[in-house]
Amino acid sequence: MDRTDEMLRPLFAVRAPSTLPERVRAALRTPAPTLEALADRFHFEATDRGVCRLAYGRGRDVATGRGRRHVEQARAELAEYLAGRRTFFTVPVDLTAVAGFQDRVLAEARRIPFGAVSSYAVLARRIGHPRAARAVGNALGANPVPVLVPCHRVIRGDGTWGHYAFGGAMKTRLLTLERVTPLLVGSTSTRIVCRRGCPNEQRIAEHRRIVFASVADAAGVGYRPCRVCHPRDGAV
Repeated sequence: MDRTDEMLRPLFAVRAPSTLPERVRAALRTPAPTLEALADRFHFEATDRGVCRLAYGRGRDVATGRGRRHVEQARAELAEYLAGRRTFFTVPVDLTAVAGFQDRVLAEARRIPFGAVSSYAVLARRIGHPRAARAVGNALGANPVPVLVPCHRVIRGDGTWGHYAFGGAMKTRLLTLERVTPLLVGSTSTRIVCRRGCPNEQRIAEHRRIVFASVADAAGVGYRPCRVCHPRDGAV
């Protein structure tokens, strides 16, 4: 077997490019991509119940009464999300103007976990209309609060993006951001694990932070879930 291995090794050897060490070092020096600079280009409409519309580009915030507080909260949470410091939203969303089929589609889209994707066909099956993948796409295309209700996490069955209200390039950037943003952060002093963006997580000192891929992984080394953000594997 040793002689055979020696004979076969040249056939399967892969020579690394001469520039590989420099490329690896450059990648390690490059910070994870964020979209924080885009935060000011979003604007909101809000009622007393919550944010009812999120738009990108030209425009201004529209809110009265308690709606102003919802806009302030939404803008702060969106900025943290785009900076890679938040994986979930707590700002109230007002979807009272959405009803019937679209309401069920958006509710299902909200269940897709951060960093994951689903397809139009899968959502159609989950709401009991397995042949309505196109109608699901239309309902998501009319989503009044993209990002807050994460329709960017829904793609076609063949893996292509499909339509997105803010454009395909934005959809790519959002999904890329979610793939590189840590989902769970633990404190080595308290042995508590939080969802990224939890108030407790934001108070963890840098030298006390440890990243986990799942709650199960954290529990396996003695960490317990935060009682404020209640992290659960597979949760949004």
